[in-house]
Amino acid sequence: MKNISKIFALVILSTLLFTISCAKPETKTMEAKPMMTVTSSGIVNGVIQDKYGKRGELNSHGMPTYSLPFKIENAPEGTVSFAIMLEDKDAFPVSGGFSWVHWTAANITRDELRENESISATDFVQGVNSWTSMQGGQQSKEMSSYYGGMAPPDAPHIYELHVYALDKKLNLENGFLMNDMYKQMDGHVLAEYTLKGTYDN
Repeated sequence: MKNISKIFALVILSTLLFTISCAKPETKTMEAKPMMTVTSSGIVNGVIQDKYGKRGELNSHGMPTYSLPFKIENAPEGTVSFAIMLEDKDAFPVSGGFSWVHWTAANITRDELRENESISATDFVQGVNSWTSMQGGQQSKEMSSYYGGMAPPDAPHIYELHVYALDKKLNLENGFLMNDMYKQMDGHVLAEYTLKGTYDN
């Protein structure tokens, strides 16, 4: 009788263990948060429209000043400000061996800049661009601390707009240097996105 009880207990235990092992654990599905993206109405099918470069508005030094619009979507939680840098790596062979910086800006607190706001807006700060090296170095700091548009001399170039979502504002003023912006951004970048477009020579 004792042996039968033991066998019966073992059967029940085995059945219970088998049931537990086959049971599917309850899983909680978490919705993936969309990644930050940047778009521009000034880039059509990958091509930057004429008015944002040398075939657009120019200042007295011949620098294109009509800035590219862009819109930021799905910035991460905790974003306090945005910083941007527009560069042309294809300038390396024709600029003396460096990437050409067309625009730096920081402390942007809205998710969209409209076209030409480099000139018209006052709610963010802008840094020195590479156009300051033109005109024999005679271009004023005030004139170069804005958007300096595309003017590829040799071939179509690819331009990269780097947008950074930051957890703070930066301690910068108009006319800041790009390296100062990147130093202050270190450790405070929540997300970044690079938008590319070409401009013909």
